[in-house]
Amino acid sequence: MKPPVLFLFIFYSFISTSQNLVLNPSFEDHSTYKCIVNLGGFNNGVLDWSIPNHGSTDFFDTCSEDMGANNYNGIQNPKTGSSYAGMYFYTDKNYREYVQGELSKTLVEGKKYKMTFYLSLADKSSYALKDIEVLITEEKLKPCYDSNSCEKVIKSSKVTKKKFKLYSNTEEVYFSNKEIWTEYSFEFTAEGYENYFSIGNFYRNPKTKKQQVVSNSPYFFSYYYIDDVSIESLEQEKVVETTKTIEEPTIKTNEIHTFKNVLFDFDKADLLEVSKEELNQLYKHLEANLTLNIEIYGHTDAIGLETRNQDLSEQRAKAVSNYLITKGLDVTRITSFGFGSTQPIADNDSEEGQQLNRRVAFKLIEN
Repeated sequence: MKPPVLFLFIFYSFISTSQNLVLNPSFEDHSTYKCIVNLGGFNNGVLDWSIPNHGSTDFFDTCSEDMGANNYNGIQNPKTGSSYAGMYFYTDKNYREYVQGELSKTLVEGKKYKMTFYLSLADKSSYALKDIEVLITEEKLKPCYDSNSCEKVIKSSKVTKKKFKLYSNTEEVYFSNKEIWTEYSFEFTAEGYENYFSIGNFYRNPKTKKQQVVSNSPYFFSYYYIDDVSIESLEQEKVVETTKTIEEPTIKTNEIHTFKNVLFDFDKADLLEVSKEELNQLYKHLEANLTLNIEIYGHTDAIGLETRNQDLSEQRAKAVSNYLITKGLDVTRITSFGFGSTQPIADNDSEEGQQLNRRVAFKLIEN
């Protein structure tokens, strides 16, 4: 048993260093790590985000000529990074699109927070809206829940039986700028249940406040791009010095664990930078527990020839093995295997299932 690790925690009272509690706030991280070019692709791999109905929210990445800065509804560069989301806030048939984000931790009851995100009205939009809302919820919303419509306006009271609150724009401002990103922000006091939030228009057409703008489109709609979402505490933290004894998390032996962030480009076996932090933590654990050996298992989806999948799974497992060895792990303590597509954990008929099957796993074995 490894002895407990002693950490010294020091908290400083600087608002400027407030932590953004929104996971993947500008949509830069996605599970495929290849260019997403399909229309309505937001729900197909943007990490820590989802859509709470069956609308087809769009994901734009400047890696794509068709689904990048110059896209089917206009031209807009990302606020930051290389990607942003796009969605219909208003259509003539009450069709709506939303994005649903996740917080890194539940908000603290009684504490004040500020939510901020940036909007840009698409060039072809015929309406600018005042009614843009944020629904903050205790649980993750599910499409078609109860009597809530699958693709149309989400009714807050019908989409969850747990705690929620709808925040609206209280100023007489119509978000009409098609050239630059406009900040949308509001402050609120948490009630201690807040884990998720959804952004969009939660009003039906007759109640939606809109303002007509110049457009060359024959259709009547309001489509917005969105980027850089944040929720941060507004309260200063008191300076406190404390010591805590914390046990290092235990990784069970003789059980197969799947890496969460060990990812590769499509049809490649080169480790991405995002993978190395998790591997560094595993290396530290192995160096602190010298009686443990490790086996690495590579897997692929069923796309392509099985011979190629077998080779690719072996190469990916070997890439992980080699990285740990270059960190200093004794070569006699590690073995790698490739299984191709022979051991799926999900259906290969869907993109989501294929993503789950493209994995690398490991098992620790007591020496």
